[in-house]
Amino acid sequence: MSSVIEQAVQARLVSSAPRMESVPATLRYDSRDPFAVRMSFPASATLDGTDVSWVFSRDLLLRGLDEPTGLGDVRVRPYGYDRTVLEFHAPQGTAMVHVRSSDVRRFLKRSQGLVPAGREHLHLDLDADLAQLMRDAH
Repeated sequence: MSSVIEQAVQARLVSSAPRMESVPATLRYDSRDPFAVRMSFPASATLDGTDVSWVFSRDLLLRGLDEPTGLGDVRVRPYGYDRTVLEFHAPQGTAMVHVRSSDVRRFLKRSQGLVPAGREHLHLDLDADLAQLMRDAH
């Protein structure tokens, strides 16, 4: 069984223009990094023309489906019927996208099939992580 789940989603970029532009994005979960979710945008969807990925807590995404969550670079909140807003804050500015909550729920359900909530610690390889830290320290 694969340890990685990827799901394509359509993200609607919120801007000052009257019509929101739809951009492709990918949600990714890897059981080797069990607490994290990655959301990636292709170069064609970014201002500087490079691929962009944001890594944040799977729990943040789950909680953000029902209530505003997050204080840092990534914030998530529900919006209307079947929409979830993700805000990405960087020194260059803030990007805000809407995604279908049903797509997020499906993705999270699939990730829970790999690593149930509360059991993430069982998928960590602390010995390998410590060895990597020691190699990086030299």
